Amino acid sequence: MTKVFVLDTSVVLYDATALHSFDEHDVALPVTILEELDHFKKGNSVINLQARAFMRELDRLSEATDIRHWTPINGNGGGRFRIVSDEATNSGVNATFGSKKNDHRILSTAKQLAESEPDRKVVLVSKDINLRVKARGLGLIAEDYETVRIRDVQHLYKGVGELEVSDALIDELYANHELPVSKVFEGEPTANQYFILRGPAKSGLGCFNASSQTLEQVSKRVAYGITPRNAEQTFALHAITRPDLPLVTLTGSAGTGKTLVTLAGALEQRRLFRQVYLTRPIVPLSNKDIGYLPGDIQSKIGPYMQPLWDNLALIKNRFSSAQQEHRQIDEMVQSEKLHVLPLAYIRGRSLTRIIFVVDEAQNLTPHEVKTVITRAGEGTKILFTGDIFQIDTPYLDANSNGLSYLIDRLKGNPLYAHVNLEKGERSELANLASRLL
Repeated sequence: MTKVFVLDTSVVLYDATALHSFDEHDVALPVTILEELDHFKKGNSVINLQARAFMRELDRLSEATDIRHWTPINGNGGGRFRIVSDEATNSGVNATFGSKKNDHRILSTAKQLAESEPDRKVVLVSKDINLRVKARGLGLIAEDYETVRIRDVQHLYKGVGELEVSDALIDELYANHELPVSKVFEGEPTANQYFILRGPAKSGLGCFNASSQTLEQVSKRVAYGITPRNAEQTFALHAITRPDLPLVTLTGSAGTGKTLVTLAGALEQRRLFRQVYLTRPIVPLSNKDIGYLPGDIQSKIGPYMQPLWDNLALIKNRFSSAQQEHRQIDEMVQSEKLHVLPLAYIRGRSLTRIIFVVDEAQNLTPHEVKTVITRAGEGTKILFTGDIFQIDTPYLDANSNGLSYLIDRLKGNPLYAHVNLEKGERSELANLASRLL
């Protein structure tokens, strides 16, 4: 028997095509979410675009029918949808929570539907954890929206592996700068995967090249005064500076050097690109965007972008004020060769010969990540960094954020490489806190 899925506003703002994601099952839309979407229809952020796209689709589907009754979504025998009013407010919900806020009106609608459809399984679908818990407290079935979701984030591709080999193979790797894949692997590893080779007395670093079927030597290099401190940082810098990789992602907890290594690698390649763009998603307070802050655009985004400026200052201070590299960063900022901007400002643009750094990418939805990547023109390189276990937005988690989704979907693609950084390098004090607190 088909189920009835009751959607919350958070699902629609996450995926404007959610109505088409339930196959043969029916979808109920509480009228309350239409009221909530009205507050999101203006603006340039992704949730505003999702709200407008969903309402356009709803308008198309409702032109020639009464959507208060079950209406086919695709017209080919698939699922149906309807708008459900909350006129007969469920007294049990009011008695439990004592208020008529929108979340409780949605709960009330789901409760009514479950009572009016006793022979069918009625499921509330929401990205809001608290709403799901409240629903279960009322005896309702509640689930997360899992259409765009990683099943097992604990086993997400890390991009780095370890191999036990002989010292002779390590000597051969450094003598020839590569090894045939048949000498190292029984099968074939993932394209652009990095490996730490460990022998009884020696060790080495390599990267699998799928086109030549070889394990290529990876050497430590310095990028704009920054020297990698461990194998993962060496791999990250290698991926960032490879001209054949237009897309690179770095993950890791705080203090592993993701942002610092990425900025240093981007600055090292400044001559190969027309501009260097640095950005991070702005997580607004109480759904207010940066327009509510005083001052011009630089004043508005300054507090959000300060971590990027801090890392640039750290790189700059590797050199004395008399050295060209120190002055060059200031000159690049003044000439807008190096440009710090909000992520929302790239919408509709085509980025040609740009090296584009997106920090804190775990706060992006899969749709936002796709929007960024589809902006890439000829000669553009995009670098995403983030910690998938440190999310600042309310409706994303480690399984559903855009960075996890990107890693899971693109692993093995010859145009893409990923490195997970595990060792903290910020300071001994920071490492102590990470281990013991």
